[in-house]
Amino acid sequence: MDSELVEVIKYDYEKAPLSAQDRAMLDFAIRLTEDATQIRKTDLDGLRSVGFDDVAILQITLIASWFNYINRVADALGVGRDADDS
Repeated sequence: MDSELVEVIKYDYEKAPLSAQDRAMLDFAIRLTEDATQIRKTDLDGLRSVGFDDVAILQITLIASWFNYINRVADALGVGRDADDS
């Protein structure tokens, strides 16, 4: 993958030249991360409108949720922090 594209996605994916499908997926993952209780049918319909089926939506949801979970576990245990920070 193009290293410049990776950097743009990493710091501000909204400025990256992404497909409508990739953008919708990332928008959904952000919404899920910020407050999963606010996910509505319209969010799922938005994913369907760019070509995701129910299996893909489940996979997106599971992967984003797993990353959220594992990052919280790592944060709680101080994984990746300097010894001075723990």
